Amino acid sequence: MAQLSNKIRVYLDREVDFTKDVKLQDDGDGSYIKEWNVAEAQPTEEQLNAVENQANDMEALNQVYANRKKEYPTIEELVVALYDSDDKAAVDEKRAAVKLKYPKP
Repeated sequence: MAQLSNKIRVYLDREVDFTKDVKLQDDGDGSYIKEWNVAEAQPTEEQLNAVENQANDMEALNQVYANRKKEYPTIEELVVALYDSDDKAAVDEKRAAVKLKYPKP
């Protein structure tokens, strides 16, 4: 089940500032919209449920990106690779291996 914040991002089709634009609250029974401070109409539960699959896909893709980021070559490795063709090949191989390990959904 997708997080409410991601459903809202999909519903609005943009990034949202959850400290100003939309404030969420969780009193122990799950998150809900406490304040809606954007021009678009606040979504109903049905509208949010309708974007559940898209929000799940977004969360899965974000997880892939997070996993890849942890294992990609460091900035230092990339800088060295700019000047050394052997290192460039190694960096390219490392990036390709990470992409294979964490394919996009």
